[in-house]
Amino acid sequence: MDSPPLPPPSIRRRLASLVYETLLLFGIVFFAGYLFGTLTQQRNGLTHRHLLIVWLAFVVGVYFVWCWTHGGQTLPMKTWRLRLVGASGETVGPVRALARYGLGWLWFVPPLALHPVFGLPLPATLGATAAWFLVWAAAARLDPDRQFPHDRLAGTRIVELARDKTSTQAPGAAETSGPPTP
Repeated sequence: MDSPPLPPPSIRRRLASLVYETLLLFGIVFFAGYLFGTLTQQRNGLTHRHLLIVWLAFVVGVYFVWCWTHGGQTLPMKTWRLRLVGASGETVGPVRALARYGLGWLWFVPPLALHPVFGLPLPATLGATAAWFLVWAAAARLDPDRQFPHDRLAGTRIVELARDKTSTQAPGAAETSGPPTP
């Protein structure tokens, strides 16, 4: 007998996981940037900045692809009981995880690309980025599975996992089915 398909999570739950993911990524990016600066003897933030951007994108990509292909969850996804699966519910392979990572940049890159192309001032760029972020998140409301566009394009979906019933017991309160044995 097939198990019922896992339900899609609410958009609010996915965005809360994204906020937590951002906090975790801050530490990863900080450590990777520190490592880069130490190994390259970088004394100025503008020195090797393009190489630094590539390095940080690589490190973040390795983090996501590894987590998604080894259990389908990052730490924030585990906390919010979310899992990445293929469109049919299968485990995500490295190619699909890499595609999702690349397409995930569509959350930010299009509006940020407007900055140098049109010479926008920083407040206008930040406003365009915030508006684009809201449009991208709102696009999930139009999807029948409440999936974001990058998931639809990558052939992946986020599902909500059932709450673990064993975790609701108090610590040390094991259920017994009879009197204790001597």
